Parts: sequence; structure tokens; C-alpha cells
Amino acid sequence: MKGISVVPTQKVWQYRNRRQQLTNWLCWLLGVLLFGWSWQFISDNTIWEFALDAHTQGADLLSRMVPPRWSYMEKLWQPLWDTINIATLGTVLGTIVAVPTAFLAARNTTPHTAIRTLALGVIVSSRSINSLIWALLLVTILGPGVLAGIIAIALRSIGFIGKLLYEAIEEIDTAQVEAISATGANQLQIMAYAIVPQVLPAFAGISVYRWDINIRESTVLGLVGAGGIGLQLMASVNVLAWSQVAMVFIAIFATVLVSEWVSAKVRHTIM
Repeated sequence: MKGISVVPTQKVWQYRNRRQQLTNWLCWLLGVLLFGWSWQFISDNTIWEFALDAHTQGADLLSRMVPPRWSYMEKLWQPLWDTINIATLGTVLGTIVAVPTAFLAARNTTPHTAIRTLALGVIVSSRSINSLIWALLLVTILGPGVLAGIIAIALRSIGFIGKLLYEAIEEIDTAQVEAISATGANQLQIMAYAIVPQVLPAFAGISVYRWDINIRESTVLGLVGAGGIGLQLMASVNVLAWSQVAMVFIAIFATVLVSEWVSAKVRHTIM
């Protein structure tokens, strides 16, 4: 068996004039200065005595969490159910708004450029603000509770679902649209028989995927008073009940694991 000969690669020499060399060195200098300034800023705002002792404190905290307080699970069933409801209802509400927004944002389905710009603005605004910030604002407006969490998840979901869906609409097969148009169909018929069937699988997959993400995000909304299991987590942390905190972590992990499995199964069935 003959061996495979490897031809060594040679670097190609490229001429650089004085201006290019100075620009290159200037970029490196700015990078080094930026790194040095960032490190100095972090160093000035860090108590290194605490940082050097972090492994000891972390081990001590973990020792207080073991064993978890298994009996505390009786008080977590209702918050867990609230968390699932927040994620589910928030996803449904977000989808209801995201679908027409996506059709208005897509180039091939929007009625006017100005309307497309407005729809894109809605999508960008939704994606720019984290659900935890939405929840913080809504708790201030609506008061603490599950309703604020549901609306926060919905507002966050609009941008996610809307962006992926309008991109799927723009990537449809135009041959089907032309075929339906050739029969004399109007715009609604073209939408119903040529566009919607093509984007329906993508829409289902995106919605289920977003629901899976919302399950995870709903677990922390209670930290700002938006309901769910996050309220129990915050209450346990406030009284330093670390065995209860460990139990909350286990419940959250199990819930996210189940939602991930359900999401994967549903997406596999759809696709």
C-alpha cells in the first residue's frame, strides 16, 4: 500500500506598504490597550479576597444543600403547574400576535413597505427586551402574579416566532404561488393554498421550540414577582433554606428535562 504524500503548504508573501503596516500595528495596539483597560476596570471592581476564597464558599454552600428537603416538594406542585401555564398561555398569546406580524413583515406577503417596516419594528422591539425585564415592567403595572408572567412571555415570544416565521415565508417555493395565481385565484386563496401549506410545518416546529424555551424562562420570572416556581426559589433563598433551594433546583431541572423531551418528540413527529 502506497503512502499518501502530503505537500507542505507555503505561505504566500504579500507586500504591505507603510500605511498598511501602520494600520496593522495600530489595530494591535488598540486591542492591547482595550484589554488592559478592561482588566483594570474589572480588577478595581473586584474584591479578590472573596474571589480567591470562592471555591471554599461554593463547597460550603453545596454541603448545606445536601441532602435536599424532599418533603418540600409538596409545596412545589402548584408553583410548577403555574410555571407550565405561564409558558403555555404565553406561547399561545405570542403566537396569535406573531403570525399576522410575520406575514406583514415578509417581503412577498406584505401589502406595503411602510407596513413591513412597522411589523419589523414590532419584531425587533420584542426580541430586544428579555422576558425578565418585561416581567419586571408588567409587575409594576399589573401587580405581582401569574398574569404579568403570561404577558411577559407572550411579548418575548412575538419577536422570536415572528422573525423565524417571516424568514420561512420569504423562502417558500414561488412556483406553487405562480401555479395558483395562474388559475385566477385571489390573494386570500393564494395565501390559503400556496403559502400557508408550505410554512405550516415550520410554524409548528417554531411554536413548539419556543414553548420549550418559555418553560425555562418561566422558572425565573417569579424572582421579580411574576408567579411560578421562581417565587418559591426566592423565598427559600431569602431565609437561607438551602436544602429547599436544592429541591427547587431539582424540580426545575426535571420540568425542563420533560419539556425538552416533549418538544423533541413533537418536532420529530411534525418534521
